Amino acid sequence: MSNSSLTQGFLVKQAGMLSLIQDAGRFGAFNIGLTNGGPIDLLAFQWANRLCHNTVNATAIEISLGGLTLTAQVDTSLAVTGANMPLTINGEIKALWRSYHVKAGDVIALGFATQGVRCYLAVAGGFNITPSFGSTATVCREGVGGLHGGKLLAGDMLACASNNINSNKKQNLLLVEKLIPTYTDEIILHTVPSYQQQHFSSQQQRLFFSNEYTVSKSFDRMGYRLEGQAIACDIKGILSEGICHGAVQIPADGQPIVLLNDRQTIGGYPKIGAVSSIDTAKLGQLNQGGKVRFEPISMEQAHNLFHLNLSRFNRTELVVCD
Repeated sequence: MSNSSLTQGFLVKQAGMLSLIQDAGRFGAFNIGLTNGGPIDLLAFQWANRLCHNTVNATAIEISLGGLTLTAQVDTSLAVTGANMPLTINGEIKALWRSYHVKAGDVIALGFATQGVRCYLAVAGGFNITPSFGSTATVCREGVGGLHGGKLLAGDMLACASNNINSNKKQNLLLVEKLIPTYTDEIILHTVPSYQQQHFSSQQQRLFFSNEYTVSKSFDRMGYRLEGQAIACDIKGILSEGICHGAVQIPADGQPIVLLNDRQTIGGYPKIGAVSSIDTAKLGQLNQGGKVRFEPISMEQAHNLFHLNLSRFNRTELVVCD
């Protein structure tokens, strides 16, 4: 157990399907074979932290599908953002995308998502977790991060500071409804063509960008395997090389795989492009059967989209609420 078990915070009563400690991610460790980890839906993660007056990379919990139940052992504030996952505090239904004061003894429960896949639960000041290789991000495949290198378990204690001093107690905040992201079953993935695109004929590229794909049963934090029009490549493999976030690999069966946060650090499949980080967040909220279309954009357009979204996030004012 982590040394966080020696302090107070939130006791995990039910761990849910897959609940993971995450900060913004582990960077600079590819050379020793450690991938980034971090939140699949970075925007929802950052909003959860902002709603708690935190820095945007403070340690929070990513809850996949639902089922997490916590008991507070300190007085503090929390916020839940992301998928439409029913939230209750002491059995009372609460809205997402806003913060709440909670007291020691309160029970916080998340049901199962009705739309989207992943939620983020942040607390004031962030969870106090000992970093591994410079980050608290949990990557189960590598056994690093979090409390014990894996998903949360019943009985785990998630340490955090008390926020009960009235003079320091910060106001609850909410994101106005019109600005709350919506999660749908059909998305467009803006994709920068790869430097390996010459190995895909113009016909194959047109097929890739004009056909709809379906999320298969094989999807997780490593990547999403899609089903649909097979794409042919004039090479079957390449020398293993580093793989970027959002890379679209085309394996021998021609079915695209979009790689996400917990991807391997190197790989040998040819890549037809890379999906923008804005859209990988949307992909990470799709369940099996979700529909995907790819749309080509230039590197400059991808940069513009990223910075426009970042500017919009930074300029958005949160509203004080009860």
